[in-house]
Amino acid sequence: MYRKAFCQYPLEDPGNPLNSLRYPYRDQYIKIMDYGLRPLVIDIEQAAEQNQTFRTALWTGKHFQVTLMSINVGEDIGLEAHPTTDQFIRIEEGQGLVQMGDSRDHLSFQAMAREGYAVIIPAGKWHNITNTGNKPLKVYVIYAPPEHPYGTVHETKAAALAAEEHS
Repeated sequence: MYRKAFCQYPLEDPGNPLNSLRYPYRDQYIKIMDYGLRPLVIDIEQAAEQNQTFRTALWTGKHFQVTLMSINVGEDIGLEAHPTTDQFIRIEEGQGLVQMGDSRDHLSFQAMAREGYAVIIPAGKWHNITNTGNKPLKVYVIYAPPEHPYGTVHETKAAALAAEEHS
């Protein structure tokens, strides 16, 4: 079920007396897309909870990127490491098992995390998060520098894996 949300962003009209800001009606849903290099003010919790895709880029800049993810019950993000990218993950809904380590075969760090928790992953660290709850795990992820191409949308984990194999 979608929750009502809104975002704020500059108008093209420089003559707007309200400092060129538009405040959409609160009964509108967030349009989930990559807002790129444009300024953006958004209710990130509601955007994350509204997201229904495995991964969608919400904002891709020159130095960092924000993506939204929805991980199905019993599924995981996928064991991976980003050699030059630090990562921040915030859990907005659900719970999961966080695993990290220096190699894919040695995940020496494990912790449970739930709504309101942040997971911070240093560049080069192997990591995975598995949804251990009974509803989709809703998160937003900050990558520095950006990890995925501008406009990335992966409807499912299978689509994400296929895209990674082609790049």
